[in-house]
Amino acid sequence: MTVTLTFQRLPDSDATVALPDYATSGAAGADIRANFPPPLRGAGLTLAPMARALVPTGLACAVPHGFELQIRARSGLALKHGLALVNAPGTIDSDYRGPIGVIMVNLGSEAFTIEHGMRIAQIVIAPVVQARIALTDKLDATDRAEGGFGSTGTA
Repeated sequence: MTVTLTFQRLPDSDATVALPDYATSGAAGADIRANFPPPLRGAGLTLAPMARALVPTGLACAVPHGFELQIRARSGLALKHGLALVNAPGTIDSDYRGPIGVIMVNLGSEAFTIEHGMRIAQIVIAPVVQARIALTDKLDATDRAEGGFGSTGTA
C-alpha cells in the first residue's frame, strides 16, 4: 500500500537538506534529518550525556486521516552513540500541521553533536483505529486474569 505524505518546508529551514527518504526498497521507515535554523547550522547541537533536546527538522506534514506518522529512533545512532528518542515512538496525528521536531536524549557516556542535515530518526506511516470507550462493572475472564509483570514465565 502507498500513502502520500505531503511536506512543507518551514521558513527558516535549509532547502538543501533532503526530504525524508527510504534508504532501501524494503525499508519500513524513511530517514528524517536535522534542519537547524541559520545560527545553529555551522556548529550543530551538542547533547551532553543524559541531556535531551528538541531537534528541528524544518518540516511540517499533512498526514492523511486514518493514519499517524510515527517517529522512531535510528538503530545505528542508538547502538554506536546511545542516542534515543524520549517519547519513542513519537506520534504525529493526522490533524497536526505544525513543525516536526524530534525529542532526542543522549544515553551514552560521551557528548554527541547532531550536525545540520544528519539523519536523526525515521518516520513510519501507520493506520489508526480509534476505540469506542465503554465502562463495565465486570471484565471477561481469561487464563492470565490479573497476573502482571512476569506472570507468563521466563521462557
